[in-house]
Amino acid sequence: MRQISHQTNQQRDLRYPYKHHPTKGTTCTVAPGVAWLTMPMGGSLNHINLYLLEDDDGWFVVDTGLNNEETRLLWEAVFENCLNGKPVIGVICTHMHPDHIGQAGMITERFRIPLYMTRSEYYQARSMFAMGTSGARGWQGMEFYVRAGFDATAMEEAGAKWRKRFTRRHTEGTRSNNSWAQYSFPMSFRRMEHGDILSIGSHDWQVLVGSGHSPEHACLHCKSLGILISGDQILPIITSNVSVYPTEPEANPLKVWIESHDRFLELPAETFVLPAHNLPFMGVRERLRDLINHHEDRMLAIEEHCIQPRTARDLLPVLFKRRLDGGQQMMALGEAIAHCHLLMHRNRLERRLADDGKYRYKSIDPDLSRRAHPGRHDEPDDTPMLV
Repeated sequence: MRQISHQTNQQRDLRYPYKHHPTKGTTCTVAPGVAWLTMPMGGSLNHINLYLLEDDDGWFVVDTGLNNEETRLLWEAVFENCLNGKPVIGVICTHMHPDHIGQAGMITERFRIPLYMTRSEYYQARSMFAMGTSGARGWQGMEFYVRAGFDATAMEEAGAKWRKRFTRRHTEGTRSNNSWAQYSFPMSFRRMEHGDILSIGSHDWQVLVGSGHSPEHACLHCKSLGILISGDQILPIITSNVSVYPTEPEANPLKVWIESHDRFLELPAETFVLPAHNLPFMGVRERLRDLINHHEDRMLAIEEHCIQPRTARDLLPVLFKRRLDGGQQMMALGEAIAHCHLLMHRNRLERRLADDGKYRYKSIDPDLSRRAHPGRHDEPDDTPMLV
């Protein structure tokens, strides 16, 4: 994810019914049968929002937090004090990122209950658990980052930092002797698809699938309550990471991300959005337009910068204002490449593989001089944040 450092008119139009997050280990009722809680995360993004949906005979957990002991202990407090004596009867994970699925194994094993996910997200999560950090290695990863503008030595150094960070954040505590460490990712799931209806309590929740941040991200919309549980698909202050990775080097995630947001614009204007990060908010259409416009502005700035051929690494100062270390550059490159791939799809950039083994992008739209407004773009973001 990236912190948008400017405040747009659309962001100023957002309304926040709650001024503070719930205290750790407690819940806050935001609608009949809907409870909000938070779990801790490291870094500047210090929390994830999770939700509970009350059914007649128990509760559904929506997203689960990171796989560490602090989160497990907080869940135990919630189970003991916040469920009105009812058990958990299902776990719903919006998508496969570690802060959303980290405790899915523990909760499903503890209560012997099913996991609900979309198919792509489930199998991506299974692959991540099985693969560990090995996906950052191999000739494919080396080629990907060299073509993006790294030299081989710098890529090896950055890769080492990335693997260390990945291991620290996403396998924290797995070497301990605590019993919770036995829980791996669930071995089965119940598939959710776009348009499915989950009847929970007296309300129906429709599955709305978005893409780009992850392959098949599930949001939950309750028309009767006027609520959308948006996961990472729609956030009020930060914008979700949309990146190209070595696992699919020719992907075009920003295209499907913008298309998803175009569809979400059909949501009722007064929808109350329960996001995975920051505070719940009103103003979904304003925020969607702001997110789309922000990426359109970034792409135009890239076009202006590519009057002369540029590598993806050359484009990082267009997107980020701080000097990035090796690991941050690897995260940021994925976002830069995602913008370039959409511009290539729109026939506004061309890409050529040079003799030095690096891809260089060059602007080719003859109408660029009319559209360009150098010096009047959104301020670059601080640093990339991957959650």
